[in-house]
Amino acid sequence: MRLEDLKIKIYADGADREGMLASYRHPLIRGFTTNPTLMRQAGVGAYEAFARQILRDIPDRPISFEVFADDFDQMERQARRIASWGEHVFVKIPITNTKGQSSCPLVERLTQSGVQVNVTALLSLEQVRAVARVVAGGAPCYVSVFAGRVADTGRDPVPLMAAALEILRPCANAELLWGSPRELLNIFQADAIGCPIITVTQPLLQKLELVGRDLERLSLETVAMFHRDAQAAGFEL
Repeated sequence: MRLEDLKIKIYADGADREGMLASYRHPLIRGFTTNPTLMRQAGVGAYEAFARQILRDIPDRPISFEVFADDFDQMERQARRIASWGEHVFVKIPITNTKGQSSCPLVERLTQSGVQVNVTALLSLEQVRAVARVVAGGAPCYVSVFAGRVADTGRDPVPLMAAALEILRPCANAELLWGSPRELLNIFQADAIGCPIITVTQPLLQKLELVGRDLERLSLETVAMFHRDAQAAGFEL
């Protein structure tokens, strides 16, 4: 395993400005994704002001910002406004609204009119097929399948992601994105099947320095950590 051998594009997933700027300086980071949950966790109050500042800070990498309306007319209004902020902006559209109604008709209107979309929160191959049908021939887009959430259900996401790649292969404008990875190994799994993009959170990005480390040396460092923490805690028996 060597980072320099990876073909996959790593996008940083987060909404903390300092963390995003640190990722921007990292040579492996090729793009960025955000969502309303990450923004709330980061304490973002003014959505558009935050987004425009980030776009000034990071003017040359793709960045995805998500709509937050639940009504499709309002989603479309928000999507077109977000898209107007820059040529490297992708608009995240959830695969359904909270009522479970498909957003594919909206995705089709947007992508066929030139809006770069990132269809997000997909977990099934049927959802991938539905999106493939409406984005074909449209603007560049991402199809974000949350492989990590698939794994959370006890299912192996690798076969599902490989099948999703085949579904999207005829769509030259669409790239599959491996979303919500749970461990660093997922980067290498995604790369092995030819997935074009994976999103990685800051905690996982911090583990990149472990790639290729000698396992016995890492074992010794782990033992030393346990010993050091026991001493610091003042444990006695």
